[in-house]
Amino acid sequence: MSSIIQTQGLTKVYGSNGTAVHALRGIDLTVAKGEFVALIGPSGSGKSTLMAILGCLDLPTEGTYTLDGRQVQGLSGGELARIRNEKVGFVFQSYNLLPKASIARNVELPMLYAGVGRKERRERALALLEKVGIADKADKLPGTLSGGQRQRVAVARALANEPALLLADEPTGALDSRTGAEVLGLFRELHQQGNTLLLVTHDPTIAAQAERQVEIKDGLVATAEGAA
Repeated sequence: MSSIIQTQGLTKVYGSNGTAVHALRGIDLTVAKGEFVALIGPSGSGKSTLMAILGCLDLPTEGTYTLDGRQVQGLSGGELARIRNEKVGFVFQSYNLLPKASIARNVELPMLYAGVGRKERRERALALLEKVGIADKADKLPGTLSGGQRQRVAVARALANEPALLLADEPTGALDSRTGAEVLGLFRELHQQGNTLLLVTHDPTIAAQAERQVEIKDGLVATAEGAA
């Protein structure tokens, strides 16, 4: 099976000399197409730094990273932005929705950046909202929705450009346990439909929802195992 993510010897150093902080110390990680992987570790373990690099929000200091067949290290800011929009769908803890834009417009935004025409943007947005179970909220504003509904909007937006990788950073962190379980159920459905998911969390219970767990500790891969 082909890989979506492949890193080798990935390091990230902030600062220099006496003030240098080694956030990543040599990460080797492979995620196959269609996998659902949880990246778990405590605060300060390096998982957020790794997530930023895997999502093309940052570049490694050393090592190699291949995303869906494309070498990432050494690319310009513009090239990284283009890869982010085409290859990666992001779901954040804080939703990051535009408060004055309708739900449908929020979902359309990545397609707008990708140059998709207005009619197709609207059709795809409505289809995605249907997929995540909130098509009836298309013309509402984010502030009128519950936390769980807003996270479903964020998932629909993340899927807008049919990304190779769906990257979720603590996606249930702002939700109560029942609503969080619903969102995790949605991720499992997306996985069953063939999407590749990387879920970043500090919570072992949430990580157990994935088919494989990779523990990051002190900037290194500590363990990697399948879910029970």
